[in-house]
Amino acid sequence: MEYLNGGDLMFHIQASGRFTEDRARFYAAEIVSGLKFLHRKGIVYRDLKLDNVLLDYDGHVRIADFGMCKLEIYLDRLADSFCGTPDYMAPEIIKGQKYNQAVDWWSFGVLVYEMLVGQSPFSGCDEDELFWSICNEIPWFPHFLSKESLKLLQSLLEKDAGIRLGCLNTGEEENDIKYHPFFDRIDWKALERRQLEPPFKPQ
Repeated sequence: MEYLNGGDLMFHIQASGRFTEDRARFYAAEIVSGLKFLHRKGIVYRDLKLDNVLLDYDGHVRIADFGMCKLEIYLDRLADSFCGTPDYMAPEIIKGQKYNQAVDWWSFGVLVYEMLVGQSPFSGCDEDELFWSICNEIPWFPHFLSKESLKLLQSLLEKDAGIRLGCLNTGEEENDIKYHPFFDRIDWKALERRQLEPPFKPQ
């Protein structure tokens, strides 16, 4: 088992308040690469959250805790278990609908929002209010968000899973995210070879 001493993203968000767009973009891109790997193997992760994204010694991302993964989800084969961390659960899970890897892209949208804004996009006094907010409310998007980050968040936090970014029926799916203008500065080949310098190195 690899020892990761860089802390999780929740720790770093609490220390920083929120990340710069460049820092958030780097972490988001490495997470996209990890989700893409899982999804191609028919795996739905189902528990993407700040606490489950760790940094290694150099500041690269490691996705952790695969206890909620669902295997062999391909094409028309769907999952139906009610599971996940409430703040990150997609509307289709809350509504008891069958679902696929689209739920991971929703959770990814929540996570990117938290990195850029410093708070959750949805809230409630209890779980019922939180779930109502997730299913019905439009998140607040602060004025300091760039046009590219705003469009990315709106496309990921799309309540209709069929048109959510990453889930479009184009034959490329995850590539829809990689080609989003938010990631224009990312050299994906260099990133996947770990040749990009992380924006932050843990002490």
